[in-house]
Amino acid sequence: MIDLHQRLANIGRMPRRDEQRLRPGLARAAVDSSGQSDAAVLLPRIRIPGRELSARRLGEALRSPMYGPVALGILVVTTVVVVLYASSVPSDLVEGSYALFPGWMAGPLNGLLSPLLEHAGGTPLLPWQTVDYAFTGAMIAMFVAYAVVLASVRVLSMRAIAITIAALYALLVLCPPLGLTDVFNYLGYARLDALHGLNPYTHTIANEYFDPVYYFATWRHYHSPYGQVFTVLTYPLGLMSLSASYWVLKVGIVLLMGAFIALVWKCARQLGYDPRFAVVFVALNPLILLDDVGGFHNDPVMLVPMMGAISLLLARRYRWAGAALAVAIGVKPTIVLLLPFMMLAARPARQSLQVLLGTVLGAIPLVIVSIALFGLSMPNVADQSIIVTPLSVVNLAGVALHLGGASPGVEEASKIVLVLFVGGLLVTAITRGRPDWLSGAGWATLALLVCTAWLMPWYIVWVLPLVAISASRRLRRAMAVFMVFALISFLPLTAMLLGRWHINLMNSPADEAAIWRLYNFQH
Repeated sequence: MIDLHQRLANIGRMPRRDEQRLRPGLARAAVDSSGQSDAAVLLPRIRIPGRELSARRLGEALRSPMYGPVALGILVVTTVVVVLYASSVPSDLVEGSYALFPGWMAGPLNGLLSPLLEHAGGTPLLPWQTVDYAFTGAMIAMFVAYAVVLASVRVLSMRAIAITIAALYALLVLCPPLGLTDVFNYLGYARLDALHGLNPYTHTIANEYFDPVYYFATWRHYHSPYGQVFTVLTYPLGLMSLSASYWVLKVGIVLLMGAFIALVWKCARQLGYDPRFAVVFVALNPLILLDDVGGFHNDPVMLVPMMGAISLLLARRYRWAGAALAVAIGVKPTIVLLLPFMMLAARPARQSLQVLLGTVLGAIPLVIVSIALFGLSMPNVADQSIIVTPLSVVNLAGVALHLGGASPGVEEASKIVLVLFVGGLLVTAITRGRPDWLSGAGWATLALLVCTAWLMPWYIVWVLPLVAISASRRLRRAMAVFMVFALISFLPLTAMLLGRWHINLMNSPADEAAIWRLYNFQH
């Protein structure tokens, strides 16, 4: 088994004119025979000998009633196989399962396939390399199916899409956490304060080494990096048994993910877009399915108020939109990047100030509660900012330029590039009469991911909804490229090949320091 630090070392209606400021680019949506706007995925032209395969021809070919349902079936069947295997035996799919894999963690499907997948002594029948190869193939198959669903979305009903999403998310609830087990870090910080009276921003999970959550957590020597709003919301879980809180948190996160998808649907409808494309683009992305939903990460706690803020802005409830954004910022401070674009969308100045005022007023009670519970201590984002993933754009750029990977100088340069890029987007938007604020926010968030040295595959969920409801074709194409990059970067096969070819992307002093920092956080 290769643990985490070893992997890191190796690896269609028209809006009124006065609404076009908030609802950009809607006149481009055509309407199909069902009355829903045509939002088919945009595909580049591909030249082959003797003919040209265009997006239009490929789109027409995929309008057959057969391809879309078949692709949805592939997504479901592949997810079923992954869930059944992860639930049945210890494997690399569930971090730490070789050491600890109790039945309450594995879920109700535990042991269902054990007679087929285990030796008589209880050891897994398949070596971890075989499992990694199989999981790589599953992810690639799911991405191909996802692309087909996007391309043929016009032949799929919203009901079929919704049923598929509900079935997949319900299935993933039954699965143990795929990939990293951050869910136990969330519970560790919740129990740290609610059960043991220790501030998670000044103490670590190692201070509750006598608590059973210690043996499942991974950030044992790391002060909590999570926002105060999320920490407060998890407090009731700290008073439950570990097994009960584990299941309540899993179900709660998946339900919030469903609420987030519903808000994506609503925002698309408010903009006059076909909601089928937006929903499929976000909800059925394999990285979101297996890494975010299947990993039970806390992103939906931020995404629900973020999309709520966008929906309220589109409804011209500016102050409430700002208040909702304040809640999202309280979960993940990086979402403050959305504020200036929302203020631009609400121009003239008086309405823009209403958005800012709502954000300030919404933040006041959150700050009061934070000070009352945690004093002036803040989330530990500083330490996380110096951890590096080998295939992040920042580290790859540092390696390519012979600057020592994600060295301090390269990271500072990436921050400057991010500030200049976002500033340029804002200046461009201000100088235009009707800025496409959603596309601007999408570009800014995508740039944030590009400039992040600690990049995880599920982080794309921060930008996916903005891309899904924006009018920018270039943004969609750039997002498609980044999704492929994220897929390749985090496939198990990629790390295995880098190791086999003796390619070490973490051999600079800065990268080695980041590896040891991560190791010390976990051990």
